[in-house]
Amino acid sequence: MTSTAAPAPIDRAALFEVELTIGGMTCASCAARVEKKLNRLDGVTATVNFATEKAKISYADGIEVADLIATVVKTGYTAEAPPPPRLEEPGPDGSMTPEEDTETAALRRRLTVSSLLALPVVLLSMVPALQFDDWQWLSLTLAAPVVVWGGLPFHRAAFTNARHGTATMDTLVSVGTLAAFGWSLWALFWGDAGMPGMRHGFDLTVSRTGGSGTIYLEVAAGVVAFILLGRYLEARSKRRAGAALRALLELGAKDVAVLRDGREVRVPVARLAVGDRFVVRPGEKIATDGTVVEGASAIDASMLTGESVPVDVAVGDAVTGATVNAGGRLVVEATRVGADTQLARMARLVEDAQNGKAEVQRLADRVSGVFVPVVLLIALGTFGVWLGVTGDTVAAFTAAVAVLIIACPCALGLATPTALMVGTGRGAQLGILIKGPEVLESTRRVDTVVLDKTGTVTTGRMALQGVHVAEGTDEKELLRLAGALEHASEHPVARAVAAGAQERAGVLPVPEHFQNVPGLGVRGRVEGHEVTVGRFPDALPDTVARAKTEAEAEGHTAVVVTRDGEALGVLTVADTIKETSAEAVRELRALGLRPVLLTGDNRAVAEAVARAVGVDAGDVIAEVLPQEKVDVVRRLQNEGRTVAMVGDGVNDAAALATADLGLAMGTGTDAAIEASDLTLVRGDLRVAADAIRLSRRTLATIKGNLVWAFGYNVAALPLAAAGLLNPMIAGAAMAFSSVFVVTNSLRLRAFS
Repeated sequence: MTSTAAPAPIDRAALFEVELTIGGMTCASCAARVEKKLNRLDGVTATVNFATEKAKISYADGIEVADLIATVVKTGYTAEAPPPPRLEEPGPDGSMTPEEDTETAALRRRLTVSSLLALPVVLLSMVPALQFDDWQWLSLTLAAPVVVWGGLPFHRAAFTNARHGTATMDTLVSVGTLAAFGWSLWALFWGDAGMPGMRHGFDLTVSRTGGSGTIYLEVAAGVVAFILLGRYLEARSKRRAGAALRALLELGAKDVAVLRDGREVRVPVARLAVGDRFVVRPGEKIATDGTVVEGASAIDASMLTGESVPVDVAVGDAVTGATVNAGGRLVVEATRVGADTQLARMARLVEDAQNGKAEVQRLADRVSGVFVPVVLLIALGTFGVWLGVTGDTVAAFTAAVAVLIIACPCALGLATPTALMVGTGRGAQLGILIKGPEVLESTRRVDTVVLDKTGTVTTGRMALQGVHVAEGTDEKELLRLAGALEHASEHPVARAVAAGAQERAGVLPVPEHFQNVPGLGVRGRVEGHEVTVGRFPDALPDTVARAKTEAEAEGHTAVVVTRDGEALGVLTVADTIKETSAEAVRELRALGLRPVLLTGDNRAVAEAVARAVGVDAGDVIAEVLPQEKVDVVRRLQNEGRTVAMVGDGVNDAAALATADLGLAMGTGTDAAIEASDLTLVRGDLRVAADAIRLSRRTLATIKGNLVWAFGYNVAALPLAAAGLLNPMIAGAAMAFSSVFVVTNSLRLRAFS
């Protein structure tokens, strides 16, 4: 007995990746063919996307990119590594960019000429009243350039495919139109169709007439024109579908005023380095990610995050490249440049998502890969059955040509990628980054959403919440004294008290003999008085003691302020709940999700936050250590729930990766963002609900497209084989099928 050793597993860490631009693909079966050839290479895993015309390839060491390109070329297509994005702005009249002209001008010219020549042929053939003596020879003169020159891309591709022993949509179109044209030539020169006075009717179905007197010039010319129209509209629509990504890439500034030896020097953004300081004037774009080192302003980030309200920034605050300075002059120190910036990472995530394939699309690709050969067999079978049953060669030929033309699987290949392109692009405009198509399936199944409290439901920053003064005490005086001491401390509670005191009481005095007492608070001399702020064991009046107890019951931090041993009042500090969190929880419930609040804080704090935002007390999980968050997610999954997790910190990364769907707040850490499936660029929990709605809508659009595409082919093929479709009507229907799928995907651009 012999045994075969299992192949050694591929070390994923040792793989390299490259993205190739594939040229010459005209339908989904082309993409399936290129993908199949690449995947036959040892150590290569490839995904080819017909809509984006790109191949994403992982390959092992020892394989050269040139080998991958050569494989694609041998298959009959072109391949090259894509150049860095370089996009032109549209002209003021909205005209196409030079890049767009290069891609579509030839197709538009071919369509225009073919349509002008084909229209008289179709009218003459369909309307007997327009037919005059020798009209058929005029039709031949007009139809010949359409079939030969207008259909040249189909014939060329069909010939290339035939040399490689394969067939694609172009094979169907080329064979169908050349057969119709060839039959017409035979009937005109060797049959009765060329006789003066010949008249020709038109039927929506297959008609049974004498073969030598029947011509199909309107079918040959009309089908070419219809399919060119479909190709052109498809190309335009695919370009519109990818417009959001191109707009994202165009957001960045082109040049920047860098400070060199105290002088401003204007340089291209590409020459910026980490650590450079640059000036941003009002109305200018911030050149790259950085930290404000001088000045204060408001930043408009709407084009990057979808957030319409400008955000105030001051010294020490982080700013993002491509956002707009809406206020004063800023000096920013660059912290990230080039491919490391948030804008570049966003564009990369969107492009990766658009190049991916959902599981449903893989099924469609497998169908498309075998569809064309099957259709050729069906067409031959149709011809044979009609000829055997009716003995009518014309009817048999007409039905076979209709089968060839109606069956193009283009719509199948466009169903998923076009919806993904539009959905992910629209998401980027709204500040939602979908990492891949497989994420869409997860959003449909999710029924529970776990919300990390700090930084997600709350701001993660302590703030002064309440001031409770003792009888006979002035609130402003209490705040001045407490703020003076706390301003000298770095403790988060102290910073919150100092900031609140400055906001409510104005300028704070400078303390003397400041002392930090660990575990209790701070003390010192302010304006000649001994002042303490904290939890010193002082006797408290009933009103102050009651206020302190109530605040602590709510989960707030309470500090007592005394002056010369007399309690002046209590200040309460707490993590601030985001204004939009309660509305976000309502929106998540409306999507059928059960919100669960997860936090490491004590239960009193957690339940207070839960009450404020509308989470049920039974769905609060408190006092959880960072490493225990994964256990919470797994426990919920073991209960049969499909869990989404929303978080922002390093300690959330493992839980985000464990959850069925991970959503990271873009204001959080890189670790959390890398571990997530969806990134919410701005720190607004409402975007989580928007992200799930958009993902579900995109998935629904994909499924609707596939139902249409499959349904169209399943319904149309029997009709054509039964002789119920004229070949020209079949050509129009086939072109409409692809345009319908792309147009349906474009509806996602209106998502809000």
